[in-house]
Amino acid sequence: MYPESIVKPMKAELTTAGFEDLMNPEDVDKAITAEGTVLMVVNSVCGCAAGAARPGVRKSLENAKTPGKLTTVFAGFDTDAVAQARKHFAPYPPSSPAIALFKNGELVHFVERHNIEGRNANAIAEHLKAVYDEFC
Repeated sequence: MYPESIVKPMKAELTTAGFEDLMNPEDVDKAITAEGTVLMVVNSVCGCAAGAARPGVRKSLENAKTPGKLTTVFAGFDTDAVAQARKHFAPYPPSSPAIALFKNGELVHFVERHNIEGRNANAIAEHLKAVYDEFC
């Protein structure tokens, strides 16, 4: 498990942008099964999270359509919450970072780590904007 001093500023990159930090399995289930659209970001300490995922997700919110609820869990820190979230990501294998969009409790889009690595924040943002336009 990563030290809180390392994780806290990385969490803040999303929570200061309006993401709810989910730290236990109950909160994860409650958020994911909510009515409407829910974006869940599996945050992590890796470079692709710092360079592409977090800034791309934040930039994606500069769109006419956006998810109704923004949530995040942190891999390697909020282990129980991440494990619970991953149960909802089937058939996708564990991945961090990752970005999931749910609509009325159903997974409608998933971005795995291998779709984040090698892309820049703008590419991630543009991809997510197209997803929001389709599902939100």
